[in-house]
Amino acid sequence: MTQQRKPATIVAAARTDRDPAFASVAPPIWSSDTYRWEDADTKPGYDYSRTVSPNRDLLVEALAELEGAAGGVITGSGQSACLLAFLLLPAGAHVLAPHDCYGGTYRLIKGLEDQGKLRATFVDMLDAAAFERALKGGADLVWIETPSNPLLRITDIAARAAAAKQAGALVAADNTLLTPLRQKPLALGCDLVMHSTTKALNGHSDLFGGALLARDPALIEQMQWWSNAAGLNGSAFDSSQILRGLRTLPLRVRQQEESATRIASWLSEQPQVQAVNFPGLDSHEGAALAARQQSGPGFMISVRVKGDASRFLAALDLITLASSLGGFATLICKPATMTHRGMPPEAQAEAGIHPDLLRISVGLEDADDLIADLARGLAAL
Repeated sequence: MTQQRKPATIVAAARTDRDPAFASVAPPIWSSDTYRWEDADTKPGYDYSRTVSPNRDLLVEALAELEGAAGGVITGSGQSACLLAFLLLPAGAHVLAPHDCYGGTYRLIKGLEDQGKLRATFVDMLDAAAFERALKGGADLVWIETPSNPLLRITDIAARAAAAKQAGALVAADNTLLTPLRQKPLALGCDLVMHSTTKALNGHSDLFGGALLARDPALIEQMQWWSNAAGLNGSAFDSSQILRGLRTLPLRVRQQEESATRIASWLSEQPQVQAVNFPGLDSHEGAALAARQQSGPGFMISVRVKGDASRFLAALDLITLASSLGGFATLICKPATMTHRGMPPEAQAEAGIHPDLLRISVGLEDADDLIADLARGLAAL
């Protein structure tokens, strides 16, 4: 029996033996759009790059090993990975999703519902009774996002997945914020795990990518069929660069998480701050659950300040106002007008996404410098 490897080993050793021509340690980029057939009747393993790509295979192998999956698909963006999950569903499918999910996910689900392709119910995943009521009518897919973006609320994956399975639904989890280093949704009962590889997995804020992984080979075969048919597969270059970024993921997440823990603790002590959302704080409502199902709190913080949030943001010098997350630089955004702009005000209000809520993705800068910058912002209130 092969010994299970540690994450740092998985990413450092990801197919450094794959170059058949020159035995290079860093796998090459196979940029060809097409491949030679030996004869017209025998399909080769690689024939056309929209369908299959050695670089996508290298990346999916590494991610599948990290997540405990049997395989999956590498897509051109996180949103195309989401779309791929919905393409697996029958016409008129019922989808249950968090009422406080990422704005892009909300927009996609609502758009498909508006076209009559599915029926959506947005529910507070922390409310067990509300979740059970939503399941009573049956469901085809339950979408879980934990920690939620941007409120960092913690959903009990095992409990929700078990209930969903009993109702006959597929269960998918967005694991972008924690990465497989800090959470393993498949091991907790999910069928699918999704990543925006644009974020921490790549870590360098310079490309788009997505991944959808599964345990069931039959499900993976359906995913591969749809990703080819819909043209969702990622490029060879982006797949190669994401694998390159993945090699330093354990080091980056460790540093980002350590800094985020210090910053969240400091913010919680500041009189100009009215609320701090960070699963590593004892005051967080999901702290105990996070400690059970996660192996770390992650590097994301959201905060509400007392006073004019615009003045706070304008006073920052080091931290960048931008809408992504997981990269080397610390970013801050106002979800109501940035990442969740596509969510109507009434839906934002119901989800608890207040106009003064700010989301921080902690990067690799020194924590002392980041705290000093946040102090500048608070002083401007």
